[in-house]
Amino acid sequence: MPTPDGHHVVINGRKWRATDPAIPDDVRDRLQHALMAARRAIAQAHRDDDPEAERRARSRVQTAKVALGERGTPWWEQTAQEREDRWSSGLRQLDD
Repeated sequence: MPTPDGHHVVINGRKWRATDPAIPDDVRDRLQHALMAARRAIAQAHRDDDPEAERRARSRVQTAKVALGERGTPWWEQTAQEREDRWSSGLRQLDD
């Protein structure tokens, strides 16, 4: 459930920062896909007992979460250009 200001969502009584609503649908889909792939990679790294793979996967999670506006500078404190730069940069990093 979103908070009245739309900045957060409440899930099971815990407040989380909401995804930036200005992100175009296709970009948001790509970022969320990358986020879920990175989370699966963390689980695989645990199963493989591979700390380096886990570090890389966690870095990708961080990149995706920042690009989505869920971490880093709050999206509602950024200009429209800063917001677009944030998600564009995240996509470039995740596509490498």
